[in-house]
Amino acid sequence: MNAALTRRCVAALISLAALPLAHSQAFTASTDPARAQVRLPDPARPELPSIILIGDSTVRNGHDDGQGKGAEGQWGWGNPIAGFFDPARVNLVNRAVGGLSSRTYRTSGHWERTQALVKKGDWVLMQFGHNDASPVNDNSRARGVLRGTGPETEDIDNLLTGKRETVSTYGAYLRGYIAEIRAAGATPVVCSPVIRKRWEADGAKVQRAGGNFAAWAGEVARQEGVAFIDLNEWGALRYEALGKAEVEKLFPADMPQETVHTNLAGATLNAQLVIAGLIQNKVLPDAFYTRRFAPDGSDDRPVVDARKVRVEAPRDPRLPSLVLIGDSTVRSGGQNGAYGWGERLAAFFDTQRINVVNNAIGGRSSRTFFTEGRWAAVLEQLKAGDTLLIQFGHNDGARIGDPTAKNRGSVPGIGDDTQEDTRPDGSKETVQSFGWYLKRYITDARAKGANVVLLSPIPHKDRWKPEQPRDFETYAAWGEQVARAQGAQFIDLTMLVTQAYRAVGAERVDGYFSDARTHTNDAGAVFNATQVVEGLKRLPGRPLDAFLRPATP
Repeated sequence: MNAALTRRCVAALISLAALPLAHSQAFTASTDPARAQVRLPDPARPELPSIILIGDSTVRNGHDDGQGKGAEGQWGWGNPIAGFFDPARVNLVNRAVGGLSSRTYRTSGHWERTQALVKKGDWVLMQFGHNDASPVNDNSRARGVLRGTGPETEDIDNLLTGKRETVSTYGAYLRGYIAEIRAAGATPVVCSPVIRKRWEADGAKVQRAGGNFAAWAGEVARQEGVAFIDLNEWGALRYEALGKAEVEKLFPADMPQETVHTNLAGATLNAQLVIAGLIQNKVLPDAFYTRRFAPDGSDDRPVVDARKVRVEAPRDPRLPSLVLIGDSTVRSGGQNGAYGWGERLAAFFDTQRINVVNNAIGGRSSRTFFTEGRWAAVLEQLKAGDTLLIQFGHNDGARIGDPTAKNRGSVPGIGDDTQEDTRPDGSKETVQSFGWYLKRYITDARAKGANVVLLSPIPHKDRWKPEQPRDFETYAAWGEQVARAQGAQFIDLTMLVTQAYRAVGAERVDGYFSDARTHTNDAGAVFNATQVVEGLKRLPGRPLDAFLRPATP
């Protein structure tokens, strides 16, 4: 085949690869040659600082649409990581392109177009390596680099582009990005390539890439004095903690041979590791994060040590009690400036006529409040005529089987389905559904002669505006179904607070939170306690009206 015909054939293949996925499912989202036309996003709000991502398909896979397969398609971590940042404070701009290397991201012109967006005060995260080991010169992609971090170069006549090109080492390309990012007044961050799903013969250990691109990325970062996030090593540790069966669930189910491109769950795991690396390196202001993670992938918000939080007893056992159980959104104890609505509820009641007893504890789900024995201690104090308020849901969505989830997740729904989980000591636990635990609380409390009110969780800071889907929709529906079936009452606190937030507006709401997304400060706790009281007033028969103060705060 002559050179002209070769070039025409290659051009035809490139044109096909550039077509939308709907036109040709034969080309996967990770196939995106250097000259393919892709649309990359600009900063949504140019006046804000931006976190800009550059890299390959493990950061941005194709059109970021899962190839029409939803969460089970191929996804890069640059998609789910956007949900861990506050869009009112910082842009997350994913400019990665599938199929490219540290070399071809530059030679294809994508870096030139991206560089034009980088301004003083921005951050640029780079993750290359998966494609850099490809051939340096061929008529397919010509995307390989010279191995190592040194100054070596090689001059080639590029078979794909037909142009003369000087190819450098992997480290040299990374240093070039770092220098140009700094010249723009922005901060560079280097990530190693994400770990591949490749196991050692024993099936327990994951094969690292530490001897090549992962190690070279770390070497360049140290030499240049920039933050380094070792997604290779941290990812391997996460996979080993999960085990082969659970790791398979992080990859597309219809592609068992896939070792690199994750589904949305796997991309989210990698995104959590990136967040952990940013936090560990103190790269970004704390206010940017809506969720925070430790290097093992767990949420880095501490779970309150139950041994240090006594079970609160009624002040006057002769009086009826209003007893609260729940998580940190009900009781945070002032940690990092956070207070739950339950800590400000007593001010609305005549405490000479009723005890207000807040036995909620931070970090708990409907499951762990029960399994850790906290419920048994609370139940011992309940008596006829008391009222129990229950609010769980914020921690129930944790992944069962993931050791970083702190054994908090409950099985979704209200049925009798169960799932086995392994505790830190190696023992096995049969996990029940969210509804099962609620039913148990109601049944136990009513057997004592107490009245029960279920409340849906308070909404997150970023999930109350009219254009957004309602927060905790499924947990609210499950709570209401259980309440009706078990003879308890129900308050949709999610929507009560949501509507109240909408009435006062974003500026006021922003001032009600002690962190980026979940926990309220003192003013927010008072505001939400007001909505709880409003919900109690709307209950049939208004059972607690006689105990309210004549004039509420």
